[in-house]
Amino acid sequence: MSQNFAIFVPVILYAGLVGLAGHLPTLRSTVRPTIFRTSVKIKASLRDPELNESIPPIELLTVVFKRADVSGDQLLELEELANYIHLRTKSHIEESLQENYGLFMVIDKSPRNGVVSWSEYHDYFLMKHGVDEEYIRNHNEKHPGMGRSLKESIARDKASWSEAAKSDPEYLTLDEFLAFRHPESSANNILTLVDDLLDKLDRDGDEMLTEEEFAVLQVSGGVGETLVSQGEEQRRSEFRSAIDKDNNLLADRKELLRYIDPRNPRHAREEALTLVTLADADKDGRLSLDEVLTKMDLFLASKMVNTAKSFHDEF
Repeated sequence: MSQNFAIFVPVILYAGLVGLAGHLPTLRSTVRPTIFRTSVKIKASLRDPELNESIPPIELLTVVFKRADVSGDQLLELEELANYIHLRTKSHIEESLQENYGLFMVIDKSPRNGVVSWSEYHDYFLMKHGVDEEYIRNHNEKHPGMGRSLKESIARDKASWSEAAKSDPEYLTLDEFLAFRHPESSANNILTLVDDLLDKLDRDGDEMLTEEEFAVLQVSGGVGETLVSQGEEQRRSEFRSAIDKDNNLLADRKELLRYIDPRNPRHAREEALTLVTLADADKDGRLSLDEVLTKMDLFLASKMVNTAKSFHDEF
């Protein structure tokens, strides 16, 4: 987990954090994963068939551009782009939670015991990839004769399974299954990220961060520890404006959870600002459709278009 950690752009995310944070005890050891079973109504504009990523890239980007261009002036302002990415992010996480429970119940059947085994998931995976039932019932685990691409997918799934399976290496609970398929939406993953943040920056071990701890980074060197001040003012500003919401000069777990929460609009604004900076050829602070199409690969890989893949590629 730590190798995927980023201080300024956290990526292990959870859709219910704001609610969870309000009831979160100070010590992580007392926290239990939350199980979501509610049906979520997704915004129709974000589930429109026109936004299917399988359509030609130019057509897809044109549709997305028009959806994000709320003013209809054929230019994307920074706020329009940030708002659209924010909506796409919330929609993705809500859908992940809804789809996760349904899929878990479909796979948990041999026996139906409240956990999914690797065997149950693997059989489902093979079925979804068109493998016949006879092979599924009697297959060799090494899959001799199977195509390389499918074998690589199985290997990636096995590695992700091992990382998600905290209680039993052969079984996943509902939240662990969410961590396996959508790590950005898992309670366990977000709490682990907060632990990573505290482990790296909490120098006095009080389970909270001061502005000094967040702003002045400590790194291991050849001789002991070294404090790094590069970018210090930016981090101080970040701490004051985005983390320490009660202005008590300390960031507790509740504030860190809210800071990392993917539904926090700051994440969408940061990505929007990056996209505008990289694609704004005439430097007017806005994006035309031509500018977006000129940087097609950049936008196709962003949360503006392919929200799920963008999240999953960060792990």
